[in-house]
Amino acid sequence: MASTDRRHAGVARALRPSTKVLPGQARAHNRSLVLQLLYREGPMSRADIARSTELTRVTISDLVAELIDERFVIEHGPRDESRPGKRATMIDIDRAGHQMIAVDLSGDDAFRAAVVNIGGEVVERCEVPIDGAQGPDAVAQALAVIDDARARASAPLLGIGVGSPGVIDDLGIVRVAVSLGWTDVNLRTAIAERTGLPVTVMNDVNVAVLAEHSFGQIESDDVILVRIGHGVGAGVIVGGVTFRGSRFWDGEIGHVTVGTGEGPLCRCGRSACLEAWVGVPHLTAELEHLSSETERSAFLRDAGAYLGIALAPIVRTLDLTDVVLSGPPELLGGDFLVGAHDTLLERAMVGDPDELSLRMTTLGHDNVLFGAVVLVLSGQLGVS
Repeated sequence: MASTDRRHAGVARALRPSTKVLPGQARAHNRSLVLQLLYREGPMSRADIARSTELTRVTISDLVAELIDERFVIEHGPRDESRPGKRATMIDIDRAGHQMIAVDLSGDDAFRAAVVNIGGEVVERCEVPIDGAQGPDAVAQALAVIDDARARASAPLLGIGVGSPGVIDDLGIVRVAVSLGWTDVNLRTAIAERTGLPVTVMNDVNVAVLAEHSFGQIESDDVILVRIGHGVGAGVIVGGVTFRGSRFWDGEIGHVTVGTGEGPLCRCGRSACLEAWVGVPHLTAELEHLSSETERSAFLRDAGAYLGIALAPIVRTLDLTDVVLSGPPELLGGDFLVGAHDTLLERAMVGDPDELSLRMTTLGHDNVLFGAVVLVLSGQLGVS
């Protein structure tokens, strides 16, 4: 039975294009303009689309006919209006015409996948236990959850988006993912050969910030998402464009030293890494030794302050306006969040607190899955 979970992508905000449109790409660009407009605004007439895109009515008519044939657009009948004369026919994204597979490989216990339609509605969910799998066995488990999702699809599949831990290049090669025992694993090719579908693979935190920008409650195009679990990673969007480093180590802030080097021992062997201060294992272990609510509150505020110290130069350098935390809300959503916010405001010298938002994600543990949806929509349809 289909899941009752729903995300209506019509309210999503678009990522800004990072390259210029070449003459030979004009038709594909115009298709994307039409789809993006319908995706955001909902049902419109052909004349409405022509006015909004500044394309000719003939061009719009041809594009819409093509998109209807391909089941990306559907006619909804005449506009509901009382004006005299012939009523315009309304068209919209055919939200059930195609589906996609979103994959989250970032879980500690299981790999998760979802079948999602173009409207952002989750049709089916599935998961496969990891059971400590490493190396080729972990790849096999990832392929297994994708196979399960494909078997549950009930419409043509547009593609597969994958959020995976690790350092991942633009070709979808996982250069290193310590938690899964992967080194130079060509995950994109492995999935594409298995499924015959277009595949995009990106670091899980970079994928999560895409979801926050498109589906979350973000007011700007300048946002950093910090994901805190066993490790700490960040994804950044600046000016509506995803920030990627040339060596693909962007966002790997977990082993940045916070302080003078004196602090808790990190699993990397050094002391005072950000991960050692605010990682979930450290927070959980320390809280077990504190009996009073006063002590627990003070500890979480102090831990949040270490995150604020680490983020302040990033926020100020990139002039970010939104900071989103992703992780266990019972640990991060109260005193920890307050400590991080207060320290960030002080260290980044933000005079007006309203100029900088710091909050928990509204997408919960689904932010990687919905970021994977953005990967497919943007890669295959030019929609985000």
